[in-house]
Amino acid sequence: MQHDEFIGQVQNRARLDSRGAAEAATRASLETLAERIPPSLAEKLAAQLPREIGEHLLRVAYAPDLPATGVRMSREEFFDRVAQRSGADLPKAVHEARCVVEVTDEATVGALAGKVRGSLDDELADVLFAGSSGPSAA
Repeated sequence: MQHDEFIGQVQNRARLDSRGAAEAATRASLETLAERIPPSLAEKLAAQLPREIGEHLLRVAYAPDLPATGVRMSREEFFDRVAQRSGADLPKAVHEARCVVEVTDEATVGALAGKVRGSLDDELADVLFAGSSGPSAA
């Protein structure tokens, strides 16, 4: 999947009014995900995404001035961080993050999405992997 197609899919599924909003949602979601998962997993995920999108994961996973990755956080804290980064309200940030993860899952091969899901707490994974049309829960 190419960058433009990825962002277009996020924009369409999240029903965003601009590509810039889709870029912001993608950046916020993947940077927060990179805080939560192990750096090696973030690197594998980034390698299968378009370079510009994968950089959102790598920038956080290997940033020397940020706290360690693999940080345990509640479902609420995860989505609060996404909302702060994207500038969206909480329900919108949850929906956007789910759309980004859905497109990310489709853009990668193998069992990578399952490994990402397995590295998350069940409560967070259930919401994050519900997809763009799954039940709403924040």
